[in-house]
Amino acid sequence: MSPALTTIPTELLYHGYDGTAGFTGFPNEGTWVIFAIILVPVYIMLAAWFLGKPRDTSSGLLGVGYLVGLTTSMWVGMFILTVLIGVVFYGGPPEPISSVGPP
Repeated sequence: MSPALTTIPTELLYHGYDGTAGFTGFPNEGTWVIFAIILVPVYIMLAAWFLGKPRDTSSGLLGVGYLVGLTTSMWVGMFILTVLIGVVFYGGPPEPISSVGPP
């Protein structure tokens, strides 16, 4: 196979972008903003389920189960989508799974 044919997929898919060393991964600035500021109403709601009156522990646990299930399904779905986008458009899975940037 000629060298021109082997570089065509690289030129079409990767567009010359490099990896973002040191910026990707879980504990970024956005993660802290989401968990420390945006989710405060959810924390208050969870505390009210168990500390408020009238107190219904079984309904509170059911609500916690729903929240954990929803959150898990969203995070796992986005993780799979992120890996898929990395493989298709950037030549490999993102940084926490493999090395930085295209191979």
